[in-house]
Amino acid sequence: MLISTLLNGQSVGPSRQSEPIVPWWSFTKTVLAATALTLVRDGRLVLDTQLPEKAFTLRQLLHHEAGLADYGELPEYHAAVANQEQAWHADEMMQRLDGSRLRYTPGTAWRYSNVGFMFVARLIERAADMPLEAAIKQRVFTPLGISTVRFATERSELCGEYLGNALSYDPGWVYHGLLIGPVFQAALLLDRLLAGKLLPSNLLDEMLATKVLGGPMIGRPWVTPGYALGLMRGTVEDGSTLAGHTGRGPGSVVAVYRCAVDGAAACSAVFSTGADEGSVEALAVKAIREALGTAL
Repeated sequence: MLISTLLNGQSVGPSRQSEPIVPWWSFTKTVLAATALTLVRDGRLVLDTQLPEKAFTLRQLLHHEAGLADYGELPEYHAAVANQEQAWHADEMMQRLDGSRLRYTPGTAWRYSNVGFMFVARLIERAADMPLEAAIKQRVFTPLGISTVRFATERSELCGEYLGNALSYDPGWVYHGLLIGPVFQAALLLDRLLAGKLLPSNLLDEMLATKVLGGPMIGRPWVTPGYALGLMRGTVEDGSTLAGHTGRGPGSVVAVYRCAVDGAAACSAVFSTGADEGSVEALAVKAIREALGTAL
């Protein structure tokens, strides 16, 4: 297990200079959302205009309200991953899923969709006029001082001491792209992003605008879970509001969250092998509480 925590932008605990590279799983969505919002900031994308030849907007994609399905619904997808098969081409995945067919009218419901963030990745490439990794580096990583983070392209990049011995997973199965990097840099990125070091205040407010998705979740720390623009955001048992993202893939879970209270802010990233999202989120909540407890 790996845990990195920041308090008011400073590392809590030992140095993380030699920390291993691990998959960020769906925390990648937060990075994609931040990148897209820099393009909104610069007038290259618009949040609430219907996209060309589409029935939905960028905001609806980032909010999982675009009406799209998700390839996680396909039994054959799970079978192929379990059999360690090569990822299907995106066109084949969309054909198997009937992915162009909307499951509900955009903006009228909420449904988690990796396909939606695949569209976000493509929008970024077109609007930035460069490959996705270059756009993210230019617009997010470099301004926020993030290094040693990249997209995984080979199975070998997902092997190592912290990833289990039996994993042979094609990162191509993550159709919006799978970022890999140190856990400390995930915490640093989220902390600096939510501290306002990338987006103007109006766009950061848009990013944090949250749709509440129900009540307490059994086995997880959320009392009022919600989703913002590429961010999971909600309250936990002590009433604190946390924002960030949890990600899970074959063999591991990552949870990256930040909480600001009374002028202090703590951010924690936790990575663990296994599949229990709730326990990893609970460790992130605990680390944040402990850090804030020393500051308040």
